[in-house]
Amino acid sequence: MESGKHARMFIDPILAHGHVTTKELRDIHGYNHPPRAVRGVREQGIPIETFKATGRTADRCLPLRQSRRSAAGTPEPAFLSSGIRQQMDARYGSRCGICGWVHNPATMQIDHRIPFEVGGDPTGAPDVEDYMLLCASCNRAKSWSCEHCRNWTTDYLLKVCRVCHRASPKDYEHIALELVRRLDIVWQGDEVPDHERLAAQARRELPDFVKDVLRGARGATRRAQDAGEAGGMA
Repeated sequence: MESGKHARMFIDPILAHGHVTTKELRDIHGYNHPPRAVRGVREQGIPIETFKATGRTADRCLPLRQSRRSAAGTPEPAFLSSGIRQQMDARYGSRCGICGWVHNPATMQIDHRIPFEVGGDPTGAPDVEDYMLLCASCNRAKSWSCEHCRNWTTDYLLKVCRVCHRASPKDYEHIALELVRRLDIVWQGDEVPDHERLAAQARRELPDFVKDVLRGARGATRRAQDAGEAGGMA
């Protein structure tokens, strides 16, 4: 959660009225990020159910016995009371695990590699491999993507999350169940002039330019292979 104040403004209406809608959070309590609030409360071990109430999205607490992870989960994410953050800082510095950008260390956020909503807290001693160090932007993007994925809402299959880009950016089969591949390239600091030269050469959107270059390189490789095979048969 961003703060105890935001947690209270989310939980108090639920305790008083049984549920709270996103409209009520915005109009009455002045909080404009309901999904972030829900995720933060869930990560504290409080089971929350999202449902439709009078045509609007609403949230309510579930009894602990109804929580899918109440037996295996812990009252709070294990990394909050462990040295995982220090280990991750030592291993990754302040480089985001998704975009690769080196950020101010104070802005980096630790996140479950497998979403807490699907896998809960890992069993046993906390391990750095169970978590990711992300910039705030990538963490928000991952949250939105995961929260709108069927595996988050209905399936809860760990094996599906393990091969998703959101959990394993370097070795994945899908992005939120979509057959997608992406390449994140960051030019930072002294590398920025290289980007400017490439952009000037491209004279169009850089992703399209890079794809064309790669297609050309692939075609040249195939032609060279074909030439080599023809020469071998001669």
